[in-house]
Amino acid sequence: MTRVASLYLPMLPTERLRRLEPARAQPEPRAAPSLPVDDDPGACSVPRGGHWRPGARWARSDRAAGDRAAVAAGAAALPLHQQPTMRELGRRSEAAEHPFKGRAHAPLAAPAAPLPIAPAAAPLILAAPVGNRQLIAAACPAALALGLAPGMAVTQARALVPGLDIRPADPAADRAVLDRLALHAVRHWTPTAAVSGDDGIWLDLTGVAHLHGGEERFCRRVIGLCRRLRLTARIAVAGTPGAAHALARFGGQPVVRIAGGKEAQALSPLPLASLRVPPDILSAASRFGLERVGDLLPMPRGPLARRLGLPALRRLDQALGRVAEPIVPVVPEEVPVATLRLLEPIGTAEAIEQVIRDLLALLVEQLREGGAGARALVLALERVDGSEQRLPIGTSRATRDAAHLARLFHLRIERIDPGSGIETMRLAATRTEPLGATALGTTLAGDDGPADLSTLVDQLAGRAGAEALFTVGAVESDVPERATARHGPLDAPPGWPAWTRPVRLLRRPEPLSNVLALLPDQPPRRFTWRGQAHAVVAGDGPERIHGEWWRRDGEVWAVRDYFRVEDDSGARFWLFRRGDGVDAATGDLSWYMHGMFG
Repeated sequence: MTRVASLYLPMLPTERLRRLEPARAQPEPRAAPSLPVDDDPGACSVPRGGHWRPGARWARSDRAAGDRAAVAAGAAALPLHQQPTMRELGRRSEAAEHPFKGRAHAPLAAPAAPLPIAPAAAPLILAAPVGNRQLIAAACPAALALGLAPGMAVTQARALVPGLDIRPADPAADRAVLDRLALHAVRHWTPTAAVSGDDGIWLDLTGVAHLHGGEERFCRRVIGLCRRLRLTARIAVAGTPGAAHALARFGGQPVVRIAGGKEAQALSPLPLASLRVPPDILSAASRFGLERVGDLLPMPRGPLARRLGLPALRRLDQALGRVAEPIVPVVPEEVPVATLRLLEPIGTAEAIEQVIRDLLALLVEQLREGGAGARALVLALERVDGSEQRLPIGTSRATRDAAHLARLFHLRIERIDPGSGIETMRLAATRTEPLGATALGTTLAGDDGPADLSTLVDQLAGRAGAEALFTVGAVESDVPERATARHGPLDAPPGWPAWTRPVRLLRRPEPLSNVLALLPDQPPRRFTWRGQAHAVVAGDGPERIHGEWWRRDGEVWAVRDYFRVEDDSGARFWLFRRGDGVDAATGDLSWYMHGMFG
């Protein structure tokens, strides 16, 4: 019996945006107001002797009315735990509560000031362009509670809810999440899984449900996984993909399971939209008064086809199991692997290198058949004692050059510890990229093509480490120490700014001492740096750079005046003064060295 599960993720875009925005403020729960507490309760007011009557201290008959009012005012001024109850203030003789037991006190005469409440985050929606309009693609729970639903125009939502947080939708990222989830399902749950629309996946549980403890247990585990991933999910299991799809989206329960052959009874109360029919068929059905799936079941097929069309009949037959609806499964990419089991254990470097060359020949053949090149390889060596050692290498570009890969392994051959001997070696390309044919037209004509530095970069990285090779690119920032970033050794970094910058920029500006300069716009005439005095013979500047106020408040008024100076020995420096020389709020007029030219 065929069993198909449909996993529905109704709020995939919103949950993805929540994970990508950890800085979004969430309303904190309001703390209960704290009441004043006096740690010293004072002396006990209960007499130690006998003949004590409740209320005798507070309502003696020999006191005047004014005295009683003064006593009441004094009682109200006492700490909360010492204030008498109304029963003690009167002339009543019934038993009073024990003074040391907790009791609900009367509210204070002056209400405490309300505690400040953190402002709640604005409702969040994702907007997607549909033609010339912007429609809501997804909405957070707060927005849904305010009546903002997917499909509504963004202009209408903005008019209904002022201060609405509107972000652009990213269907490609949502699709990537579904693809990864379907790939995870193929590798861990069932061999047949596929993406279902834009908000779910199909899982074929035929013959695999018992491996997960049954359908009910499997569904609960899937829901738990989605909850840990902060995804809202519902799942339905039925005998056909169409019935599972409809029940997951319109069933209303987190987990819905129906027995085989009961699809018609389960689908009858559902709306026609659950059959995945286009909007024009839904409009035609509404004109004829057809609203539920059960309205279609008793109708003759000929008139139904004339009124709604053949697509509606096909969807109905697929949901009821009359027409097959195959699931095109996701095929996981297999990692190219080459394995050699040796007749005798080996332990010399020459023998290991020979086996590595044989493994590379086998692996390169697999890569060539798949039209791919290797970017990362892992060599696993199983020793006689059962332990395993791994040796990884990486390349800057995808390659199938066996000789080049063998040289990279040769640079790390000394890291291999054969122990008592190696009996099995396995080479896997853990990261591959598409690699097509190489054009050799200019080379065959005698022209020298562009130099390929990838081989040199890989060999240098094998000796010095991958972090030792990099290029420097510019970043859009006014502050010099933030205006550069590291890039890959073969990347083309973005362009540099038009103004002059030093060749060497210090990691952190270093302070200068004994600086002699004429404020506000003249370069220094003399300064001392790292214990050595420099006399300036030429200077240029200033170049004023303001702080990036949008990063932090401390840079709102920050100002740096940069100067290019040359000392009497011919050395050229790039230094700056904090402040504009006029307003003290812009800086303290201290000088710093930031870089050197040449």
